[in-house]
Amino acid sequence: MGGVHDELLTIGRFARLCRLSVKQLRHYAELELLAPARVDPATGYRYYAPGQARDALTIALLRDMDLPLAVIARTLAADPASRARILRDERDRLAERVRRDRARLHLLERLAEGGLPGYEVGLTSEPGRRFAVVREKCAPGEIGAAFGAGAGRLLPALGRAGADWEPPLWGLYPLDLTERIEITVAAPVPPGPDREIPGVAWLEVPAGPVAETVHSGPYTQLPLAYHALLAAVHERGLRPLAPARETYLVGPAEAAEEELLTRLTIPLGGV
Repeated sequence: MGGVHDELLTIGRFARLCRLSVKQLRHYAELELLAPARVDPATGYRYYAPGQARDALTIALLRDMDLPLAVIARTLAADPASRARILRDERDRLAERVRRDRARLHLLERLAEGGLPGYEVGLTSEPGRRFAVVREKCAPGEIGAAFGAGAGRLLPALGRAGADWEPPLWGLYPLDLTERIEITVAAPVPPGPDREIPGVAWLEVPAGPVAETVHSGPYTQLPLAYHALLAAVHERGLRPLAPARETYLVGPAEAAEEELLTRLTIPLGGV
């Protein structure tokens, strides 16, 4: 074998150079992420060029960070500016996943230390209310960001229109958390005729029986309160109705995360 082939490395030597396994290199070739520089037509032996080491090492590094193979393929094919943008997007997704995992960790720690916390669940009659609302669609893990975006649209719109509203803000949520949900950001408003305010809708919530409890602490631990609330509803033979309602009695602008106060109510059927 002469000429340019003298510069090629067998798959075994190339694997050792890149601190990869032969199996990994074959897998990358099958996925069309990193094809051999040459395949011997007679023997099927695979050869790689030393200049392919950077791509091989990049693939292994990004896989170790759990990046999807499709993203890795786009990264390798991109120009430097596009590559940086792709990696920044993945960084942001990873940061959000870490944030959610950290919240789950804190929830597990609380459960491990004290078991399921006790919540006082009561039954009461809720008066009818009128709300100015905006709606957002999101994944369940994105509720916080979606609510913030909705509030960022609703309150300025009410302010520009000179419309009065009565704090605190409410959030209305479906009971079934599917892959994509619609949430409602709601500001209580006085009774009166509907006004035309761009981007704002009006919602009348009728009076009726509800189950209620109050959660003290981070929003990431609200599932504990929902667990207690729904368990109490079912134990009493009642039927929970959507939407669940959260009233942010003490919000992030007023207190530290551990001091947040949220009232949860769920409308009831079968009362």
